[in-house]
Amino acid sequence: MTKQKLHTARLLIAGLFISLNLHAQKIEVGGSLGGMLYKGDVSTHLDPRLYRPAGGLFFRYNATRSFSMRLGIAVGGIRGDDQLSNDPFQQARNYSFRSSISELTGDFEYNFRNYNPRPKAKNWTPYVFAGLGLFNSTNSVVRARGMLSFPLGVGVKYEFHRPWSIGAEFGTRFTRFDYLDGLGDRTFGTTTGRLGQGNPALSDSYTYTAITLSYTFYKIVCP
Repeated sequence: MTKQKLHTARLLIAGLFISLNLHAQKIEVGGSLGGMLYKGDVSTHLDPRLYRPAGGLFFRYNATRSFSMRLGIAVGGIRGDDQLSNDPFQQARNYSFRSSISELTGDFEYNFRNYNPRPKAKNWTPYVFAGLGLFNSTNSVVRARGMLSFPLGVGVKYEFHRPWSIGAEFGTRFTRFDYLDGLGDRTFGTTTGRLGQGNPALSDSYTYTAITLSYTFYKIVCP
């Protein structure tokens, strides 16, 4: 091989690894740990007393410094109890439930600050996200599979020690499903109206609040 061909080959290899490095900087994997809260017929607002643990994993592709795409899975649980309400009708109904939740979500994120790839850059940013999801829900009344959800939320992340980042996130999963609590329009016994059933016009939702830890692949090491 001539010196010119050898030099050309070295340039091509160098260019390939530069390209791989740039692409790798876009890839991020991580996990989340937190809890889920329910909102629906049994609890019409987010009540911290109903907090149940949850956790998940995610893959993030940082397409640009401002926009990212994320695919995530999470498992957890939600619960509700009429006895925690100040509403006398709910106290008379005396209904409670526990449901398990598993979800798959895909969303788009917008970072308000740019992440800089320089080694000593102090990277942090608040962000918003929105997307689509599928979830499974199981309680003593209803077992549902592949139900549609609409994740929407906010978060903040900070690269505390490259390539590691920590963050906090709050996201609500809006649904068109009314049986997260197993209630829906189900009537109890011979009672009717508000005492005996839920509100069929009010769909249930749940939130996932979590601390995140992620790793960004900044380098491709040549063996």
